[in-house]
Amino acid sequence: MTTTNAMRLLKQAGIAFETAAYEVDESDLSGVHAAASMGLDPARVFKTLVARGEKHGVCVFCIPVARELDLKKCAAAMGEKKVEMIHVRELQGLTGYIRGGCSPVGMKKKYPTAIDASAQQFDAIYVSAGQRGLQMRVDPRALAQYVGASFVPLTKDA
Repeated sequence: MTTTNAMRLLKQAGIAFETAAYEVDESDLSGVHAAASMGLDPARVFKTLVARGEKHGVCVFCIPVARELDLKKCAAAMGEKKVEMIHVRELQGLTGYIRGGCSPVGMKKKYPTAIDASAQQFDAIYVSAGQRGLQMRVDPRALAQYVGASFVPLTKDA
């Protein structure tokens, strides 16, 4: 199995994680598809989204794959009046990752990061390992500490 930069960094930091692989479907890069492919509860599988605020610039949000980002909550979490999602064509240049394989670990720069508060109810969540088809199962508190993230409500109410 491939060892990604995100995996290498967690290992160097002494953070325990397991990997889970799934078959990539280029026509459906959604996190819901990834969760279903691995037989996982989508509430435990988190996607990494990148936005930009007017004052502080690029920021990162991790939310459950079946939920929708609430940009107003995200702006408040980052001390911004407004944040907007970056365009997908900017993703690799800013983070080093491509759509469907963006991990909160090991981005090109250390961006302000927030993880949806729902992650705290689990002993482990899944986030991208930095490439399509590969996820890491990690303690959300250890992940938050490593990436300097806070836990805040980030999704639209169901």
